[in-house]
Amino acid sequence: MSPRSLSVNQPKEKSLSLSDQVAIELREDIIGGRLLPGMPLTESELVNAYNASRNTVREALHQLGREGLTSYVRNKGVMVRRMGIDDVRDIFNVRRTLELQAIAASKPLREYQSDLMLEAIEAAQLAQDRENWQAFGTHSLRFHQHIVGLLRSPLFDEFFTQVAAQMRLVFSSAPSEENFQKPWLERDRQIHDLLAEGNKKAAEEAMSSYLNDSETVLLDILASTPKP
Repeated sequence: MSPRSLSVNQPKEKSLSLSDQVAIELREDIIGGRLLPGMPLTESELVNAYNASRNTVREALHQLGREGLTSYVRNKGVMVRRMGIDDVRDIFNVRRTLELQAIAASKPLREYQSDLMLEAIEAAQLAQDRENWQAFGTHSLRFHQHIVGLLRSPLFDEFFTQVAAQMRLVFSSAPSEENFQKPWLERDRQIHDLLAEGNKKAAEEAMSSYLNDSETVLLDILASTPKP
């Protein structure tokens, strides 16, 4: 790892410790698909990467552990966590609660909200055109973060970032991320369009179907994937 600068877009009134900032950067690396399940998170490398003390790095790793993103493996140390079937069921339980509620409680879509969703969709389209399925998965998650953003709750936004990171680790379980990711772009677009038209009921039904289908596919993948 080469040294990194910590530039986190956070509200000015919220003062972040260095360990918080390291945790944010590591979480974003997971959402971005740069840190994959089973990868070691070596303290000495992170100390050099972030110009931080061992205690700071250790606190950041403990935080990610509490978020379900890392695990300690005896004789190996801290590693990016592998997600299992029970994790997937729990994640989708949370996603249904937040995303369906966000749509049901949403007001008419504002221009900036629509723009954020469309930017994520267009970025996913570009990633698909380039056959960059890792990036595609990241942009798809961004779209769903913007759905939760309709709740206009910083606490839910922060919590769903952790959920999105866990979801990204689940994506990595697919033997072919291309085959898994391909079906979802048009469905994201449909959900946006229904929201833009003010048809919340149809958007909620489309999202419910989306989440049910996505969960089923991922559970089937995990059930058929040999454990490492």
